[in-house]
Amino acid sequence: MSRFLPLFPLGLVVFPGESLNLHIFEPRYQQLINECESDGITFGIPPLFEKKLADFGTEIKLIEVSKRLPDGRMYIKTEGIGLFKIENFYHTAPDRLYSGADITNVSYTTKPDVMMNMKILECINELYNIMNISKELPDDPANFSTYTLAHHVGFSVHQELEFLQTTEETDRQRMMIDHLEHMIPIVKEAEEMRVKVSMNGHFKDIIPPDLPENI
Repeated sequence: MSRFLPLFPLGLVVFPGESLNLHIFEPRYQQLINECESDGITFGIPPLFEKKLADFGTEIKLIEVSKRLPDGRMYIKTEGIGLFKIENFYHTAPDRLYSGADITNVSYTTKPDVMMNMKILECINELYNIMNISKELPDDPANFSTYTLAHHVGFSVHQELEFLQTTEETDRQRMMIDHLEHMIPIVKEAEEMRVKVSMNGHFKDIIPPDLPENI
């Protein structure tokens, strides 16, 4: 069954459970956030890439207006709470400045395969070690969804959108593992090349090999 949902298209993918801080400066979205605050409504963020609006997005709940400026601008905290599919899009909602859509809720799972989550953490740690990145990761493989790591494994925006639309957690786990296993050798090779290039012109302490007698 469809229902109406105000929309706030953005050039990014937001995942269920993700916290997102936004600066609201356009009048149409100031109107939307004021209604979220006064009436308790939610809104949707469908990704907008290359001037094309995705028909899939994340429903967003306003957590708080952190700061309100005299000119109407706001800084807000929000959280992704669910997935939806657009059935009918309205460039401008009736009697409103913002856009909207008739949407249907999309069910998704978050219960992981623990062994696959262990593999994901192993791969991410290997990737981060190669790239010399220090970032806190989940410490319990039984207690996180792949959605929480989707921005941290080097997905392109199109891969993130595909990931968002993959509703089974085990399918997302396999997608993430495949991506990491493909990416690690590429990043490792690039890092080795970077080290070689940075050493160019330096004195090198290289032990020459013994030559065979028959040369």
